[in-house]
Amino acid sequence: MIDDIDRKILKLIQTDFPIDKEPYKIIARKIGISEDEAFRRVMEMYDKKIIRRIGATFNSNALGYASTLVAAKVPEDKIEIFVNEINKFPQVTHNYLREHEYNIWFTFIDKSMDEIEKKLEKIKKITGVKDIINLPAKRMFKVRVDLNV
Repeated sequence: MIDDIDRKILKLIQTDFPIDKEPYKIIARKIGISEDEAFRRVMEMYDKKIIRRIGATFNSNALGYASTLVAAKVPEDKIEIFVNEINKFPQVTHNYLREHEYNIWFTFIDKSMDEIEKKLEKIKKITGVKDIINLPAKRMFKVRVDLNV
């Protein structure tokens, strides 16, 4: 699926993506390929969904935002509608279908917990799904994950 050059690119960009006006030139130099090839390979991996996103990850709490994990019990026939509706909210950062009584789990970040609660009430009204649980973190245990590809 991926070759050694792709592996080298993935190892580099997951931990040390260059913050520069020409990041692919730096990646290329470190790997030993051309800038065009580095860019092409990253875009191909993105198109194949090997790379999900390229971007910074911020500590929302340190920036003054509130965040929470939300669990919803969504009837099977409403899953697609529910997911489409919650994905319209730019505050939703992750969204998962799980094999559980509470089958849709998503994270929500906003200016305050009050704003999150208001939007969750709006989601209940829009979707008709009433069994939604707000699970704000009491303590953060952030683990850094660098995949050894």
